[in-house]
Amino acid sequence: MNENNHATLLRLITEFRKRFIYCLLVYAIIFAILFYFSNDLYTLLALPLLKHLPHGQGLIATNIVAPFFVPFELSSVSACFLCVPFFLYQLWGFIAPALYRNERRFVWPLLLISTLLFYVGVAFAYLIIFPILFQFLTHTAPQGVLVSPDIAEYLNFTLTLFLIFGLIFEVPVITILLIITGITTREYLVKMRPYIIVAAFVIGMLLAPPDVLSQTLLAIPLWMLFELGLFFSRFFVKIKLSATKENF
Repeated sequence: MNENNHATLLRLITEFRKRFIYCLLVYAIIFAILFYFSNDLYTLLALPLLKHLPHGQGLIATNIVAPFFVPFELSSVSACFLCVPFFLYQLWGFIAPALYRNERRFVWPLLLISTLLFYVGVAFAYLIIFPILFQFLTHTAPQGVLVSPDIAEYLNFTLTLFLIFGLIFEVPVITILLIITGITTREYLVKMRPYIIVAAFVIGMLLAPPDVLSQTLLAIPLWMLFELGLFFSRFFVKIKLSATKENF
């Protein structure tokens, strides 16, 4: 029995090492490509802010090594961001053999949906929120104040917003998980809809610039994401029920 456990453990370690090496190789290749275009990549990231700065004005580097290390950091984060689907595929390939068939029905769709929603959240922040936010911020500076953000601070600020909006767009997955795990029911969440709508507008008020249009542009997608989670929860509940019947 001990020999069997030892052989199983050795096989798992070997499999994990193989998939981990695959992940490192893919990451290294994508990072190398992105690092070659790192300055262009940073310019693309800064574009929503640069559009609203006065003509001839741009970002500044207060640290002497920042012009090299900031694009380097952006390339490394971007490479990790692009590699997530491959990482998840390798993770799925590693854990799938240990899962029951009914568990596979839940895990893989949720991994796929959560990944896509995170990407959508990042795109929403870049395409919708950034232009509105930076237009507001650059036009509210006191007279005589020159708006010239540091490139490192801008990178940290935008990456934080990407993470926030990526997580916010996980609302449908969170809703589905709450329902299929039995923590709450779909009927109860439907009853709580008015409070959730209010909460969406409160979040919009906190994260968006202080104007009604910006807050609404964030609050309505939040509400729709909740409704999306309610809609798809029906199918996951049916899958769970059918899987339970199969087990019995």
